[in-house]
Amino acid sequence: MTAHTQEVSTQELERAWLEEAIRLATQSVANGGGPFGALIAKDGEIVAFGNNQVTANLDPTAHAEVSAIRAACKQLNTFSLEGCVLVTSCEPCPMCLSSALWARVDRIVFAADRDDAAVAGFDDRKFYDLFEKRPESDWPTDVERLDLPNRTEPFDAWLAKADRIDY
Repeated sequence: MTAHTQEVSTQELERAWLEEAIRLATQSVANGGGPFGALIAKDGEIVAFGNNQVTANLDPTAHAEVSAIRAACKQLNTFSLEGCVLVTSCEPCPMCLSSALWARVDRIVFAADRDDAAVAGFDDRKFYDLFEKRPESDWPTDVERLDLPNRTEPFDAWLAKADRIDY
């Protein structure tokens, strides 16, 4: 297989996965969830699915991408999704993007973007702007560091732990 043929096959596979993520998002709406769907794939196979469960689970972190990441980690029995692709119906919000980075996915593929989401009432632009442009003094939530003398105690315990699993 040539590099071009492999690239075309990968593009076709990712398009099919993206169609599945869009189908999941649409089905989520029909089932009372939010209009977002995602999946994790590895080695050409879908490993896990997720859809938005924020209102259904009363969990503001239950976005489709986070749900798919959680399911994939359980399925693969690992906290690292190296070698995986996150495919999502919409551009990941900052939380989902951060989650994907922490999970160490190799690639993220999405269809709709933040502007499409805003038109539907899911305007996350203020969160993107918060992290991209605004100093902490302009944030809508106060963020304050209190310098306690034992602030590094958990890290000290971690570093002293001989059988820790680094990540």
